[in-house]
Amino acid sequence: MRARLLPLLIVLMAAVLLAFGVPLAVSVARAEQQETVVDRIDDTARFAALAQFVGDAPSGSRTTPTERLATLQSELISYYEVYDIRAAVFYTNHIPMANAPTTWFLPQQGEARDAFDEALLSRRSHDPEQVWPWEDGRLVVASPVIRDGDVVAVVVTDSPTGPMRSRTLDGWLVIAAGEIAAMLLAVGAALRLTGWVLRPVRVLDATTHQIATGRLKSRVAPSGGPPELRRLARSFNEMVDNVEDVLEQQRAFVADASHQLRNPLAALLLRIELLAFELPEGNAEIASVQTEGKRLAHVLDDLLDLALAEHTEPDLKVTDIGALAAERVAAWSPTAAAKGVVLAGDCPPTTAWADPVALSSALDAVIDNAVKFTPEGEIVQVTVASDGVSSTVVVADRGPGLTDEELSRVGDRFWRSGRHQNIKGSGLGLSICRALLAAGGGTMAYEHHRPHGLKVTVSVPRSAPPDSPGPVRV
Repeated sequence: MRARLLPLLIVLMAAVLLAFGVPLAVSVARAEQQETVVDRIDDTARFAALAQFVGDAPSGSRTTPTERLATLQSELISYYEVYDIRAAVFYTNHIPMANAPTTWFLPQQGEARDAFDEALLSRRSHDPEQVWPWEDGRLVVASPVIRDGDVVAVVVTDSPTGPMRSRTLDGWLVIAAGEIAAMLLAVGAALRLTGWVLRPVRVLDATTHQIATGRLKSRVAPSGGPPELRRLARSFNEMVDNVEDVLEQQRAFVADASHQLRNPLAALLLRIELLAFELPEGNAEIASVQTEGKRLAHVLDDLLDLALAEHTEPDLKVTDIGALAAERVAAWSPTAAAKGVVLAGDCPPTTAWADPVALSSALDAVIDNAVKFTPEGEIVQVTVASDGVSSTVVVADRGPGLTDEELSRVGDRFWRSGRHQNIKGSGLGLSICRALLAAGGGTMAYEHHRPHGLKVTVSVPRSAPPDSPGPVRV
């Protein structure tokens, strides 16, 4: 969710910053150009004042027209040399009165000619088009020289735009730096905001995962976060409380029922034994009743074991999985040899966090099934391996194996393959082992063993178990 929410916030904030930054950049460029144009207007006005009386001397003036023309020419040359701006005063017939550089004349067309023609109408030329930093344009400004109400000449300045564009670009760089800084601050704020909004969701997700893995004592403390998530946390805790109560009642019922049925069943079996003494020896019916009674007693024992397994807290400790697996292989080897099955073990030393009793029970159940269903002359291989996450014990047999449908149901309570109904068992052994392993973070997985047979993988974590989880604040 954070991966979806964070880009959305960043895009919105970037759009807002661009909405402010682009107009500001345009305003900076226009202000810079306007300032340059105003300077050129002032310069052309000053040159127009010098050129106004070049032809006729004003009354009381001691300077001659030739001296005023020389002064105007000198000013234009100095202006060009200092600022690299071409400037000239042209008569209305396009002949230059004074110009700098002296090789610059009024072009037949272009911006300078358009500005000159506009100034002949007794008004200053209009402002030039906006020049952007990536354009190599020029600024042309023209002002009329008016004497006795008539336009006698026109002052034209032709300025390079390099310095102006450089200043504009500098201003844009400042704006860009500000935008980047603002964007970084916005991203930081977005990270904090999404973290604040999604933290309760992450806590709920973590608590849900803990409950899903069997730690039903996990709870979410309904404090902090938005009101909706606080209500969700309270509802979640109520739901978990109800689920835990139902499961506890179910466990208690199974345990009580199993325990209460054992005494009447034991009494019934005893009466059947006594009845058997009154009947002829080898009576098939009484033998069948005894067999079914013992099977029922075994099922009740397994039900009680299952209820205790689901309720018992695991005694987790660092365990040598290789040594434990080798011990179980040695314990089951005589049974396998009696059936003509080879039980081989490859059990290198490796450690993991596990309940030794629960893991031993699981390995006993798995090896028992493997030996039970493997035909004479075949091999059952027990292999121990580990990686950085877990240690595994793989038990692979050469028996008939299971179909894909049967493989999806193996380990379910009371489930047995239709092909194995005549083999001793209640269908609860693997369920009990799975419950014992799950309490400590372990798992059991089943798959085909090619070319035929079943492969069972028992996994236990190598990392230390988490502390008993209490309520987690949102």
